[in-house]
Amino acid sequence: MRKTIMTALMILFIIPVGFASEEVKISDSKNYELNINKVDPFFMAVIKGDLDTVAKMIEEGSDVNLRLDGKTPLMYAARYNRADIIRLLIGKGAYLQAKDDKGNTALKFAELANAKEAMDVLKEMS
Repeated sequence: MRKTIMTALMILFIIPVGFASEEVKISDSKNYELNINKVDPFFMAVIKGDLDTVAKMIEEGSDVNLRLDGKTPLMYAARYNRADIIRLLIGKGAYLQAKDDKGNTALKFAELANAKEAMDVLKEMS
């Protein structure tokens, strides 16, 4: 009985110490990159509906089929009902039938968001 109690007490004191040492990780290194909430400027311009910036970034070499979290700029434009940007992206070679990790296309994103203008443009251009 005494051994059982001693074993239980040891486990109670050892386990929290083990977890505490795993949770706290401090690094002295100053050579690191912080990626929290980092969004590609091209995608931000698409989401905000900034047609001029999107056009300029495409001219400067931004990939119209680049993926962020498995989604293309066209999918984001459809989700946020950016009809003018959809026309631009498709005109510059964006893949209409590209699918995300769950099998959704830009048209599906427009439907889910009830983005009527985006749906019309996507149907018209397909």
